[in-house]
Amino acid sequence: MMRTVKQVSEITGISVRTLHYYDQIGLLKPTVCNEAGYRFYDDKTLETLRQILFFREFDMPLKEIKAILDSPDYDREQVLRSQKRLLELKKKRLERLISSMDDILKGEDKMDFEVFSKAEIEELYKNIVSHMSESQIKVLEEQYGSMEAFREHYMENASGEKVQANFKKVTEWYKGKEGVLEAAKNGAGADVVRAYQNRLDQICLRLAEKKEMPRDSFEVKSLIGEYEFVSKQLYQISDAEKLMLDLADFYEDDRTAKEAFDGQYGEGTAQFFAEAVREYFQ
Repeated sequence: MMRTVKQVSEITGISVRTLHYYDQIGLLKPTVCNEAGYRFYDDKTLETLRQILFFREFDMPLKEIKAILDSPDYDREQVLRSQKRLLELKKKRLERLISSMDDILKGEDKMDFEVFSKAEIEELYKNIVSHMSESQIKVLEEQYGSMEAFREHYMENASGEKVQANFKKVTEWYKGKEGVLEAAKNGAGADVVRAYQNRLDQICLRLAEKKEMPRDSFEVKSLIGEYEFVSKQLYQISDAEKLMLDLADFYEDDRTAKEAFDGQYGEGTAQFFAEAVREYFQ
């Protein structure tokens, strides 16, 4: 069945102007366009539009949605599964926020920030490995001799005081252990994660160009704000302030991380990023 652009707008709630724009940028082309210039859409095209709307639910830029849909490796079913997992995570996060608000209103704030137990570390390990690619597993096998040897290393290392302290930070980012375990269990699809990481990379490149500007300038604060927004979408957390301040400390205090960041974005960018993040949240 073919539908006019007006009918598609009525069905989906997307404005005619937006549909015209999607056509203009090549994101969603109509199935046919007659001699009079009228656009018509079939069910297959509407299915693509639905996937675009799923991506937009995570505030993903249109050009990155287009890159995913145009990729020769695009797997519709895999992307749908990834989108479903992300939406489920978003739903559970909202449910936790509502529950937390109910507790506060009742005077029963029971937010749990306990560090992970051995059983929970084991669960994290299993979920992490389940989302690894074959190439990642091969690298670990070459480095440790076997995946069992890597597991022993992971379990021993994760039980140490330093890593437990890092776990504590992660639980704060996710507002509790439940959020961390759920995120590990329902890891986002590689294409979706890659799109967000590419966006963060572009922000850092633009930020590196502003190194001579004041940390409290509108241009610098706008970029840090964009970095914060994308981080919240990538990690599905409601508040990225703690994560970003920890990241600022990391790039400032860890020599290896600082050199790697500067090597990618230019000398002094790590320090500039750290100072800009602190200025932004101040």
